[in-house]
Amino acid sequence: MFVFDTIAHRLKRGCQTMGFPDGKAPALPDRHGGALKVVGEKCVEGCRECVEVCPTEAVELRIADCGLRISEIQKPAAKIAPAAGRRISLDLGRCIFCAACAEVCPSGAITQTGDYRMAARRREDLVLGETGKEERRLAEALDAKLRKVLGRSLRLRQVSAGGCGACEADTNVLGTIGWDLSRFGIQFVASPRHADGLLITGAVSGNMELALKKTYEAVPGPKIVIAVGACAIAGGPFVGHPEVRNGAEGVVPVDLFIPGCPPHPLTILDGLLRVVGKLRNADFVRQRTDQSPPEDGPVLRHGLG
Repeated sequence: MFVFDTIAHRLKRGCQTMGFPDGKAPALPDRHGGALKVVGEKCVEGCRECVEVCPTEAVELRIADCGLRISEIQKPAAKIAPAAGRRISLDLGRCIFCAACAEVCPSGAITQTGDYRMAARRREDLVLGETGKEERRLAEALDAKLRKVLGRSLRLRQVSAGGCGACEADTNVLGTIGWDLSRFGIQFVASPRHADGLLITGAVSGNMELALKKTYEAVPGPKIVIAVGACAIAGGPFVGHPEVRNGAEGVVPVDLFIPGCPPHPLTILDGLLRVVGKLRNADFVRQRTDQSPPEDGPVLRHGLG
């Protein structure tokens, strides 16, 4: 009877896997503000509130004509140049998305967009603030040669190189019934010998540097490396500490950067699908305009419903 009860229960519940990407993406929880947007023209003269509150120095102010950081000049730095001569930049790779900068900004120069899409192929694409670079540039697919080798599938070996467990947890969520990562041909494997690449989390501690290098070398080529989270991209809150390597890029070459602290599972999934060519930058633009809960279910909170 147990078997029949199980089957009846499953039929009653129906499919629990989300419709994304064929359907609308699940709404982000209220506490998750999504990607940030920076409009430098709105920066108020004499204001440096965002710089002061940023715990990872992701926000910088520079004097446009000399390239110096305002933080490098003796105070009172705020009176040195007018707003038009200053340039604000925000590094999403360093950002832990605490939203403190957006909260203290008096002019709305930094705002939350509610957009889950943040993955980028180039590190510099995560630095916002210059004219035309107010928002992040989304990741493009791998080149045709590598995509032909991978066959639109991806086998990844996950390496926790000194992480706190948050990015690892959100990565693991993708294997649950609500997300079902394997339906896209993307799976995590136990051995780097069986992998197409690495998915790295953590700031890369000194004790993990050699292990990361050996794991990278064990992956047969051609291979791909994905850095997930602020720590793996730039060191996160541990940036500059003598016991960390400030992210994976200083140890192994990185092909995809997925920012966040931790990044939402939807952000990770979006990045993975883009890099294997199953999403394009123009896809699902309509989803960023409405972050209300979907009609057919509750807001997904890290796969727990």
